[in-house]
Amino acid sequence: MRFNAVPITLAVISLLPLAVHASTPVHSTATPTFDWPSWLALIIFCGAMLLAILEEKTDLHKSKPLLLAAGLIWALIAWHYQGNPQMPDAESVVRNHLLQFAELMLFLLVVMTYINAMNERRLFLALHHWMVFKGFSYRQLFWLSGAISFFASPFLDNLSTPLLVGTAILTLAREHNRFVGLACINIVVATNAGGVFTPSGDLSTLMVWQHRILTPQGMLDFPNLLSLALPALLAWLVPTLLMHPFVPRGRLPQQHPEPCLRRGAFIVLLLLLATIATGITFAHYLDLPAAIGMMTGLAYLQFYGYYLKRTHQLPEHNGDLQSGPIDSPDPFDFFHGVARSQWDSLLFLAGLVLCIGGLAHLGWLASAESLLYGNFGPTTANIMIGLYSAAIENITTMLGVLAMEPQMSLGQWQLITLTTGTGGSLLAIGSVAGVVLMAQAGERYTFFSHLKWTPAIALGYFIAIAAHVWLNAALF
Repeated sequence: MRFNAVPITLAVISLLPLAVHASTPVHSTATPTFDWPSWLALIIFCGAMLLAILEEKTDLHKSKPLLLAAGLIWALIAWHYQGNPQMPDAESVVRNHLLQFAELMLFLLVVMTYINAMNERRLFLALHHWMVFKGFSYRQLFWLSGAISFFASPFLDNLSTPLLVGTAILTLAREHNRFVGLACINIVVATNAGGVFTPSGDLSTLMVWQHRILTPQGMLDFPNLLSLALPALLAWLVPTLLMHPFVPRGRLPQQHPEPCLRRGAFIVLLLLLATIATGITFAHYLDLPAAIGMMTGLAYLQFYGYYLKRTHQLPEHNGDLQSGPIDSPDPFDFFHGVARSQWDSLLFLAGLVLCIGGLAHLGWLASAESLLYGNFGPTTANIMIGLYSAAIENITTMLGVLAMEPQMSLGQWQLITLTTGTGGSLLAIGSVAGVVLMAQAGERYTFFSHLKWTPAIALGYFIAIAAHVWLNAALF
C-alpha cells in the first residue's frame, strides 16, 4: 500500500468502533473490555499503519512503526492486565504468535533466497531477452505476460512475479502507454489469481495453510487449496477476455538477444520446485511444520552453491544465448542471496502479526467476527472481506480473519482464501503486485486507469466465487 490508499484506509478504520457496539462477540479467547488500554492499543495500531501507508512520502521503512507498535501494545497489555483472571496469560499468547511468525518467516526466507539465486544466475533476464527476440504482437504479448504471471506466481510470489513480467513489458513497449496500462492490469489480476492456490504463491494462502485449520470436513491442506485453481483461473480469464478487444494491434520490432544465462540457472529452478515439494510433503504426510521441509530444501541450494563455487571458472568472453550458459565473474555466494532478502517486508510482517494478535487479545477481532459472521453468515461475510481486501491489502485482512477464528466449513475456508487473494485485484492498491507496478510504470499505470476496469475484474471475482460454490456445494 502507498499514499493513494490513505483515504480509503482511514474510512475503513473509522468504521471499526461501530462494529464494537453492533453485537456481542461469539468466539473469543478473551473477554472484550474496551477500556482505555484497549482504545489506546487501537490508536497505536492505526497510527503505525498510517505511517506504513505513507512510506513513500516519509521515506520511513514500514517495518519501523509496526515493530514499535507491536512492542507498545504488548507492553500495555502485560502491564495493565497483569494478574487479571479474565484475560489469558499474555506471555503464553505472545509466544504463540512469535511461533506462528517464525514459521512464516522461515518459509518466506527460503523462497526469497531461491528467487535471489535465480536472479543472480540471470534466469529472469534470459526470459526477458527471449521475449525480446521473438518479436510478439501486442495481443500475443498481452496474453503471454498474463499467462506467465498466472503460472509463475504459484511458485514465486506476488512481488517477484510482477517485477519480472512488468519489467519486460515496460522495456519492450515503453512508448505505447495504452498497451502498458492494460498489460499491467492483466499482470496484477493474473498474479493475484495464480497465487491463490499454493502456499508459496500468496502470503495470505501461506498463512491459512500453516494455521492447520481443522473443519468438520477435514483439514484445509494442500490438495484442498489446489482445488481453487479452476476458480482462480476464471478470475483471471474473464477480465482478460473483456480487455482483449481494447489491446492495440501491431507487432513489436524484433531485436537481437543479449548474453545473460549463467551456469546452473535451470538447476536452481528445479531445486526450488523440489524444495516446495519437500515442504508440502513434510506438512501433508509427516504432520511437521512446512518450514522444516523448506529449510531442508534450502540445504539443497547450499550444497549446489558449494559445487558451483568449487567448479567456478572465469569466463573468457560474455558469449551469447546460442553458445550456452556462462559462469559469473565472481563465485556463487549462497549467503549473498540470503542477505538480499526483503528484510523490511519480513520485519513488517513480524510487527503486523504481533499487532493483530494484541488487538485480538483485547477482544477487537471477536467483535468484528460477531458483526460479520454472526449477522451476515459465512458466505456473505467472506465475499465482503474479499471486497474489503481491495482497500486493505490481503495480508492484514487474512491475519484479521485468522485472529477472529470463525467457525466455518472447509468450503468456506477455501472461499475466504479465494476472495482474499483475488479481491486485492479490484483496486491497484489492494495488492503488492499493483503497488509495485504503479511504482514501476508511473503515469502509464495508475490507480484511476486500473479503476476503469474494476467492473470487469469484479465480474471475474464473482464468477470465480460462483464456480467454487458450485464445484464444492457439498462442503458448504
